[in-house]
Amino acid sequence: MKSIALGLGVIARIALWGAAVGLALMTAFIAWQVFGRYVLNSTPIWTEQTSILLMGWFIFLGAAVGIREGYHLSFDILIHVIPRWLKLIFFTISDICVVGFSVGMVVYGWQLVEGTWEATMPSLGIPDGVAFLSLVSGGFLMIVFSLERIARRAAGLPTARFGETDLFEEE
Repeated sequence: MKSIALGLGVIARIALWGAAVGLALMTAFIAWQVFGRYVLNSTPIWTEQTSILLMGWFIFLGAAVGIREGYHLSFDILIHVIPRWLKLIFFTISDICVVGFSVGMVVYGWQLVEGTWEATMPSLGIPDGVAFLSLVSGGFLMIVFSLERIARRAAGLPTARFGETDLFEEE
């Protein structure tokens, strides 16, 4: 289990760096677009579509890492007042729900990829389906990371750095 967690940690770190690079590039491309439009009076045609593609990637990769680390949105007031064993059940239910949602992202995202692959983005000259690959990739990583959280919990492993820092401390 430890080697799997280390491997998934590397994948999560790569995804997080990819998201960070995507965000930085999107910011630079939008700045170039604004500079080109208002200073050079010549708007580069590729910057907007490229920025939208990058946005999809950094959103879904960042969301997947957030799932792994336990930083996803949650309503956790109840978690602070219930016993440890019930916390484990609630966290597991939450992870199962994330897996179900992520399976939908992968399945329907792949249908979008297939359905739009034949069309071409005019400004970039690449298939339209490329825009939805981030949805599929992010959904797949969310499934893997949620299953890792469930497996760690089932094995009784401490989940510090995985969003459940106080579950294995003595009450």
